[in-house]
Amino acid sequence: MQRYSKESVVGIFVLIGLACIGYMTVKLGDLGLFGDDTYPLNARFTQVTGLRSGSVVNMLGLEVGRVGKMTMDQERQVAMVELRIRKGVKVYDDAIASIKTEGLIGDRYVSIDAGGSGAELKAGDAITETEAPADIMDLVSKYAFGDVKK
Repeated sequence: MQRYSKESVVGIFVLIGLACIGYMTVKLGDLGLFGDDTYPLNARFTQVTGLRSGSVVNMLGLEVGRVGKMTMDQERQVAMVELRIRKGVKVYDDAIASIKTEGLIGDRYVSIDAGGSGAELKAGDAITETEAPADIMDLVSKYAFGDVKK
């Protein structure tokens, strides 16, 4: 039986460590090395405060995609949000996209009510029904200063 030198054993462990770091970088960074398995949908919101590129897109409580790029439509004065939806997930033209908050002060995410009675949306189509996020600080200040009507 041949004995390995310390340098060979250390070299093997370094290679295994580098492979693990590379794998975690790809998985945690959501990098697609072998093609993209998502399709884009667009949504227009009047306000996207707290939403970021890379935020989660949920449907029925399950993660079905991520938020892509966000731009502003100068003509309509709305924020355009690209939603990257996993292939195989069907969204219909009567779907409603709304921006929600995880917990009281958590991250913002997009929640989609998929609809189902209309035609299926294809890549590049737009979700026409959207709901802007509720401003928690505005609601708290109204309650604290007595502006809430019963």
